[in-house]
Amino acid sequence: AAAGILCYVGAYVFITYDDYDHFFEDVYTLIPAVIIIAVGTLLFIIGLIGCCATIRESRCGLATFVIILLLVFITEVVVVVLGYIYRAKVEDEVDHSIRKVYNGYNGTNPDAASRAIDYVQRQLRCCGIHNYSDWENTVWFKQTKNNSVPLSCCKAALSNCTGSLTRPMDLYSEGCEALVVKKLQEIMMYVIWAALAFAAIQLLGMLCACIVLCRRSRDPAYELLIAGGTYA
Repeated sequence: AAAGILCYVGAYVFITYDDYDHFFEDVYTLIPAVIIIAVGTLLFIIGLIGCCATIRESRCGLATFVIILLLVFITEVVVVVLGYIYRAKVEDEVDHSIRKVYNGYNGTNPDAASRAIDYVQRQLRCCGIHNYSDWENTVWFKQTKNNSVPLSCCKAALSNCTGSLTRPMDLYSEGCEALVVKKLQEIMMYVIWAALAFAAIQLLGMLCACIVLCRRSRDPAYELLIAGGTYA
């Protein structure tokens, strides 16, 4: 179950980042998500080893289980540290990229950058970088010469909005940069909290395995129940 949830969290980060990849050029930020998916896959195998070793009460199996869990625990600590590092870099990365993306907007659906901007403005209910007036400085606005912004800036409840700057009350007033940064930082926090939660679960797993190992070493007369043995 833990392995499945970790893989889900990692996949969720990849899918969500795909919607905002035009605003974020540093692919290394996805490293924590990659590690989370790898750990989730490994954790499924580790779980099988742990179950078999516990049922058979194999000292060798349990010792291997504890060592692997310890390595995975260290990996998850690394994920938490990387998560915090890249979370702090999100704002600078978005600030560096977003102006270039908006200047590349041409209003056509096949264009990836244009689709990305329209998607973000509709999903996050924002317009422009800091507000709708930022569109006045874009190449697209100067070429169209109709004193309007993209229809994706229109409030969802309005059906007759044309994007005209003469009716600013029809447009989203909040800029997209702050909301994109907030969204990406929230996603990174999901990775951090998932890694912390499962690191705690793995500590519990290591503790339980150590207890079984200590019981075996202190009671040499103890025999495997599955072999028909009894307590001394």
